Amino acid sequence: MSFEQTWKVGALAEASGLTVRTLHHWDQIGLLSPSRRTDGGHREYTEQDVVRLYQVLALRGLGLGLESIATCLDAGVDPVRLLREHLDRVEESVTALQTLRQRLAHVHGELAAEREPDVSTLVGVLRAMRGAGPEIELALRRHLDEDQIRALRERTAALGPAVHYLLEVEWPELYRRAEALRTSGVDPSAPQVRKLVRRMDELSALFNGGDAGISTAVRAAWREEPAALSGDPTIPAGGWPELTDYLDRARASM
Repeated sequence: MSFEQTWKVGALAEASGLTVRTLHHWDQIGLLSPSRRTDGGHREYTEQDVVRLYQVLALRGLGLGLESIATCLDAGVDPVRLLREHLDRVEESVTALQTLRQRLAHVHGELAAEREPDVSTLVGVLRAMRGAGPEIELALRRHLDEDQIRALRERTAALGPAVHYLLEVEWPELYRRAEALRTSGVDPSAPQVRKLVRRMDELSALFNGGDAGISTAVRAAWREEPAALSGDPTIPAGGWPELTDYLDRARASM
């Protein structure tokens, strides 16, 4: 008979390199909470909690904020893809450090021989120190011109692997949550609806750089092709007009 291993908060903090305060904070905001309670009433982290901890840290390493991480994990992420992207990021870091090491060693050799390294070598050292899905893109191309697509591509490229989780996981999940609130009869001026709208608009600004034309075109895409942008193929064309109006009323109440 096998027994599942568990961890108290202090032991997990030591193993993960986090502080107990951080784990307590993540517990308070619902990002990562101990799942098991002992007979004595003590809370302990289970093996599945450790898996979630890895996912949190991996997504944070890709540049996502805690709110985005929580939304993505609630919506569900592909563990194989996440691990591959984490591995790719680590390999990129190793390659960058190896390049930096080689250039620093060269500069050290020049200085040890009492020779001044040339400027191009130092510039190389400085450089070494710097450390969207197809369905969505096709839908957007039907609403944006080439210049707008180019601007979006440049901004998404700068985000790296995080763009997948922001654009293809978090953003559709926000829309699904908003639709659930609408169909439940929650008033659009309610705080939870406003919070979703603020996050949607933050993501919009992140990708469009505040360009009103791009913002209008993307909203049109959501209105006319919700299946492609939400990742839910069951939604018919023009299937969310009520949600669009609902979100606009929430914005007007802010």
